[in-house]
Amino acid sequence: MILPAVRDPRLVSIRRGGLLADADHQLLALWAATCAEHVLGLFENSYRDDDRPRAAIEAARAWARGEAKMMVTRATGGHAMGAARPLRGAPRFAAYAAGQAACVAHVPEHDLGAAAYAIKAAAAAVPRAQERDAGRAERDWQRQQIPDHLRPLVLEDQSRRNSICWFVFEDETPPRSNMGPIPQPDAGQGAGGA
Repeated sequence: MILPAVRDPRLVSIRRGGLLADADHQLLALWAATCAEHVLGLFENSYRDDDRPRAAIEAARAWARGEAKMMVTRATGGHAMGAARPLRGAPRFAAYAAGQAACVAHVPEHDLGAAAYAIKAAAAAVPRAQERDAGRAERDWQRQQIPDHLRPLVLEDQSRRNSICWFVFEDETPPRSNMGPIPQPDAGQGAGGA
């Protein structure tokens, strides 16, 4: 579970009683989709016939443009996570990243789920000796993609939730063996959050 027990009102949409403007919620969804798409090839190279993760990324972008309803986007994210469940390693994490990206439409804080899973995918795609470097490179690339005015908020959130995101946002990404068990989000949890 990548959602905190105590929610930051700056990352809760205005329509749900928080402080996050709709435009910034949409930008977080676009950022999460970008993070997920950056590692999507790690899934698609092995599972070309399964378009559920790509559909989730496309749904996140459509929602951000106002062309898709939140419930449909969220469900599409759940389907991408369904594609991930039977898998292992980089393809699994890449599919989870896509699912989390689509779920940002429902809960903005899923943006870090997309980013964290993408980092795990990048680290899992290389030999163990290269995991730290690959994870850090992915994290640094992602940070360059954050919209400028949201960067302080996202970086603070990464620091605050680093421990529940397998410590992937630290300067020293732990090796895979220290990143905890392979996550298996429940479709209801991953899509709905809290």
